[in-house]
Amino acid sequence: MVRFRVITVFPRIFDSYVNESLFKRAKKEKIVSVDTYDLRDFTNDRHRKVDDRPFGGGPGMVLQIQPVYDAVKFIKSKVKSKKLKVRTILFSTRGKKLDAKMAKRLSKYDELILICGRYEGVDERVADHIADEEVSVGDYILSGGEIPALAFMESVSRFVPGFLGKEESLEEVNGSFPTYSRPEVFYPFRSFHSPSSSRAPRGISKKSSVWSVPKILLSGDHKKIAEWRKAQKRD
Repeated sequence: MVRFRVITVFPRIFDSYVNESLFKRAKKEKIVSVDTYDLRDFTNDRHRKVDDRPFGGGPGMVLQIQPVYDAVKFIKSKVKSKKLKVRTILFSTRGKKLDAKMAKRLSKYDELILICGRYEGVDERVADHIADEEVSVGDYILSGGEIPALAFMESVSRFVPGFLGKEESLEEVNGSFPTYSRPEVFYPFRSFHSPSSSRAPRGISKKSSVWSVPKILLSGDHKKIAEWRKAQKRD
């Protein structure tokens, strides 16, 4: 089992996502575990403050090192065995970009502690002395680390045996190719408008009003279907 331990100032953000679909089943079957920790529970400030102005001036507020340090220390004290592999991740725009190779590597850990930043960032001493590595989910800016943490947890969990049910479901294994389902022939003009309407939906012309599944997929020839899918794969 991989246990995700998430440190955040907004723990309720994770409730709905990890209690639905694949995560819900995986948690029930003890394939993965998700625990959230409110950073405000670890501050020494009587007003539960976890941020302060940046040294040197500048806009916004910075998450302080003290509550992050105490949160990570507390979580590590809960790890039952020294034999368990633990990794602490800080989400940062300066981190290494998340990809399938990284997700597969980190899926081998028993405990993943995820630090979600907020506001203008996190005291740099967290990256220097507490986190084992910094991770970015893309070349764009978000308001905090919660959405990156969700993307990270799902990408890592997909490599945990049993999470998807079948390894063949891994797009990382099979590649990405076009897929289709019923009906074999779709009539968008009929679908979106009543028979009495003479106007086609915006962006859809009557000339392209029949969308069909490629005939090869209806042939029943699995060898040719496999060859077609291989030819259609995208990296």
